[in-house]
Formats: sequence, C-alpha cells, structure tokens
Amino acid sequence: MHTPSLQSDFDRRLLGEAYLQACKSLKEGGIPIGAALMNLGGEIVASGHNMRVQSGDPTAHAETVCIRNAGRRRDWHTLTLASTLSPCAMCTGTAILHRIPRVLIGEHRTFMGREDWLKAEGVEVVQMDDSRCIELMEQFIAHKPELWNEDIGVPPSEA
Repeated sequence: MHTPSLQSDFDRRLLGEAYLQACKSLKEGGIPIGAALMNLGGEIVASGHNMRVQSGDPTAHAETVCIRNAGRRRDWHTLTLASTLSPCAMCTGTAILHRIPRVLIGEHRTFMGREDWLKAEGVEVVQMDDSRCIELMEQFIAHKPELWNEDIGVPPSEA
C-alpha cells in the first residue's frame, strides 16, 4: 500500500477527476461520490458519479457508473480506478469482475467498503487519505444522514 509521500502525480490527477465528479453529484442533489478510470498512458478513459438519487437506480454508484461509461473494452487489466470513497461490496465486485488491478481510494474514514476483498483478489489498493474527500463526505453525512443511510442500506429502524 502506498503512503501519501509515495503518491504519484498520476494518482493525484486521477483522484482529482473523481473528486470533480463527486462535486458534480452533490450539485445535482445526489450522493457526493465520484470515480474515474485512467490508462497506463495517463489518459482518463471514463468518469462517473453516484446517480442513485438522480436516476432512482439503486445500482448507480459512482464506480459502476464510471465503468458503464467506459463501455466495452479489453484493457481493463491495465486500468487504474479511483473512487473518492472506499468501494462497497457491489462496486468492489464490479472492479474484481473486470480485473482492474489497481484502485485508488480517496478516503475510508466515513465508510469502510470491501478493501479486504480487493486485496484478497490481488488488487493494489492505494489509500489516498485525501482531506477534500473526507471533508466532502463528513459534511454530507452531517447534513443529510437519512439520505446517506439510504445509500448504504441502513434500515430506518437501525439509523
């Protein structure tokens, strides 16, 4: 796992694109989570943001939207996926299914996804611990806890 001092410009640029997508979702009234895919040449090949609220689709998480936006391809095994938040089980499974070898995670303080599963499958997980991503999610959760609990599947009786 990389430490912040070892994060490359490639990593920071890719996470920056994911962060812009998270901000876009927030402006649309959605959950502020973004994702982006980059190839080895440094080209961002797709991006996306959580569209669950906007579309009414419970599977429209940022990572799945991003991967859907990438379309049909044969180079998944060469791409890096960045997400502003630790990927849930569904998004982790999608990354594993497509054999994406490297995943950058903006933060996992507000939500710990299935990083353990990514690592068990041999995926390189880079925890960025990005202050922008942390602040964005902390503010969102504080202001819209009911929407956040809905997004992560917490029943109203357990909230």
